[in-house]
Amino acid sequence: MEARSPYSIALVQMAMSADPAANLDAACAKIREAASHGAKVVCLPELFRSPYFCQKEDASLFGLAESIPGPSTEALGWEARRSGVVVIASLFERRAPGLHHNTTVVIGTDGTILGMYRKMHIPDDPAYYEKYYFTPGDLGFHIFPTQFGNLGVLICWDQWFPEAARLTALRGADIIFYPTAIGWHPAEKAENGAAQLDAWRTVQRGHAIANGVYVAAINRVGTETPDGPPGLEFWGTSFLCDPQGVVLSQASSGREEILYGNVDPSRIEDVRRNWPFLRDRRIDAYAGMDRRFIDKD
Repeated sequence: MEARSPYSIALVQMAMSADPAANLDAACAKIREAASHGAKVVCLPELFRSPYFCQKEDASLFGLAESIPGPSTEALGWEARRSGVVVIASLFERRAPGLHHNTTVVIGTDGTILGMYRKMHIPDDPAYYEKYYFTPGDLGFHIFPTQFGNLGVLICWDQWFPEAARLTALRGADIIFYPTAIGWHPAEKAENGAAQLDAWRTVQRGHAIANGVYVAAINRVGTETPDGPPGLEFWGTSFLCDPQGVVLSQASSGREEILYGNVDPSRIEDVRRNWPFLRDRRIDAYAGMDRRFIDKD
């Protein structure tokens, strides 16, 4: 097998304003900045065009949705082509009247859409009322081959599910990107904040280890209060880890920044030779994994 070269990635950790156009302009500027520092793949946070609107159920907020292709993909495609990078961007997709998805597009260096992933796991928790807005994805788990590498993409709540990471890795991903919007309910932070953040990092590092892939989590920052306090305090802390779960780089918890790192396919080869989890999977013994719950016999 022909050896593939390492490639540089950039994770854009942003704070969102109430102006979608300003957020898009800011994202494009950060893509240019990342490209100027040598990044070949640039990933934006989940739903970067607006504040996290799922904190409440409001039918008027469906007006934030857009078609794919649409204004965002046109602007990002132009930026990708000008900068010579692959762009990964999470958008609020209007598929049809009354039918919406949380969708990530992968845009190639020629500015064209290489493919889409629609978020499969949709949460419904206080201040995360996503089931009101999003239909679960129907495109399945797959990868996006690019001239730099094979990119896997999942979205936020997907990051807690080992099945999603496994199926993406089995399709040949070098790295799994998780565009994310996750934070604390302010009243819970003092008692549970550290444990919640640690669980978030741990489960994704576990996906990297169990599957022998790189994992990148890209979060937003800032406190967003759409109807006044308490709102949500997004914890930032975007990070990249290698196939052994080693954190290679990590962003701060409270400021905008671009996080850089390298994906080296030879590192995947080395780790999997020494930790051959894929070899030792008992695929003949996993009946029942496709069931909601296994009741007592």
